[in-house]
Amino acid sequence: QVQLVESGGGLVQAGGSLRLSCAASGSIISNYNMGWFRQAPGKERDFVAGIGRSGGPTTYAKSVKGRFTIARDNAKNTVYLQMNNLKPEDTAVYYCAADLDVIIRSTSGNYDYWGQGTQVTVSS
Repeated sequence: QVQLVESGGGLVQAGGSLRLSCAASGSIISNYNMGWFRQAPGKERDFVAGIGRSGGPTTYAKSVKGRFTIARDNAKNTVYLQMNNLKPEDTAVYYCAADLDVIIRSTSGNYDYWGQGTQVTVSS
């Protein structure tokens, strides 16, 4: 099993940047594809970005492509989400997730392990 803990969320103005981190323990994350999801109040949990075991490939939701970058450091057992040019519609709780499958998937139900989430709030 793997335990995931997100950090780095906060309040930022529109156009600003944040970097989220997801620290893993209990297992090495190189065994997993990793994903970031987000959930706004009253909405479903949506896929944001995913990354393969060795750092590639990467895939993004259309709404964040060109603004967000997912990366991983397997030596540090950590996954990152760099978020630039943030918009008010990016406001949500952001979750890190781990998936044992061989391909990167964008459906939350396919992921095996989840963190507790970190709040990102973007003011206009």
